[in-house]
Order: sequence, then C-alpha cells, then structure tokens
Amino acid sequence: MSSETDITRTRRQVDSADWAHLAEELDAHGCALTPRLLTVAQCAEISELYDQEDLFRTTVDMARHRFGSGRYRYFTHDLPRPVAELRAALYPHLLTVARDWAARLGRPAPWPDTLEEWVAMCHEAGQDRSAQILLRYEEGDWNALHRDVFGDMLFPLQVVIGLDAYGTDYTGGEFLLVEQRPRAQSRGTTNVLHQGHGLIFTTRDRPVATRRGWSAGAMRHGVSTVRSGRRHALGLVFHDAA
Repeated sequence: MSSETDITRTRRQVDSADWAHLAEELDAHGCALTPRLLTVAQCAEISELYDQEDLFRTTVDMARHRFGSGRYRYFTHDLPRPVAELRAALYPHLLTVARDWAARLGRPAPWPDTLEEWVAMCHEAGQDRSAQILLRYEEGDWNALHRDVFGDMLFPLQVVIGLDAYGTDYTGGEFLLVEQRPRAQSRGTTNVLHQGHGLIFTTRDRPVATRRGWSAGAMRHGVSTVRSGRRHALGLVFHDAA
C-alpha cells in the first residue's frame, strides 16, 4: 500500500487546496471540485481493494434494492491507511464550512474539532457502523438520486474521489446533483470525476439566500449511466451509520 511519503503528500495536497475558493463553490452550487488528492498509483491501489472481501462489512447490490445498478462495499472500521488519512485530513477543512452553514440555517453545530471525537459521539448515539464506501460500476450501471443520511448524527458534507481515468477507463458515469429550489423548478448539475480528484458535496442540503433570510435547499446525488468500461470511486462520509 501507499508509503509514508505518499501519505504525507496526500495530506499536503489537502492542506494546500484553495479552501476559500472551495467554500465559495459550495455556497454557490452545493458542490466543489478539488485539485488532485491521490496519485495514479494510489488510485489503483485503492481500486484493487474492492476484491479483498475481508476489508468490508457488507456489499450492496443496487439493483436488488432498486437503488440503480452496480455494487458498492462498506469498509469495516479498520480502514486502509490511505483512506483513513485522507478522511482525517479533509475533516478540519470541511468543519469550517459545516459550522458556517449551520449558523446561517439556525441549526445546532455539534461537531467537535477532531474527527475522532465526532465519530465517538456517533457511536454513543447508536450510529456505530462504518459508512466509508468503495463503489464499482460496470457498463450500463448507474446510481439513483439519494442522500446518505444514516441517522440523527449528520455531517453536512461528504467527498467522492474518482479512481479511474474518465474517457480512457470508462465513459459516462458523470456525478449528478439535483437541487430542489424553493418555489422553483429543480436544478441539475453534472461533474466529471477525474482520477485522483475529489468532489465535495452536500449530504442533505445547502443554505440558500431568500427574501425571508436563509432557507435550506434540499439536494440529492447520483451517477449517470456508465456507457463503457469500469468506474471505481471512493466515498468518504463523515458520520457513521445506525
């Protein structure tokens, strides 16, 4: 797996991102594309983990549950080090946005300064199952619009990272976001997940300025149909599941 140098590089990549600009993008669109966070080699290493069944607590067949088509796997709490380090590096930057959004919407902001403390709070509340996901889509697979809300303990932002090369390893499979706008038609957004890059997006909703003040704009996410090849993605969720 990734060396100490790779782990340090990943944390440096996260910390050096233009977080002021990313926060502006999140405010405006409910999502923001990051610069490269993982090397091509790291992406390949994480993709290959999909076939190591002992790393996962469960596998979900999306067609069986009418979630779409394709499969994804939830990691156990014993996360591979690159996945754990990336999640920990992202949390403090996302926390700033989460607290700002909560203030605008007049909501509680229960999230402590460290991810470790927050996860402990989730477990104390009965949300004690890992929600970190490794997804695999084959040709013809897709993911229905949904939200990753697994209980009352909720972190409002999550991150998905592309692990394959768009246009080379696969085509189609764009990441979809649909926002239910207050007293207006829904608005859709598509994003291509380039290899090693991440997309930060809202778990449930984002603050929207209205004449009456701030309102919650509900959003759902999914994946368009993969036209060819195979698409892997790493999903980082910052709360655990009940």
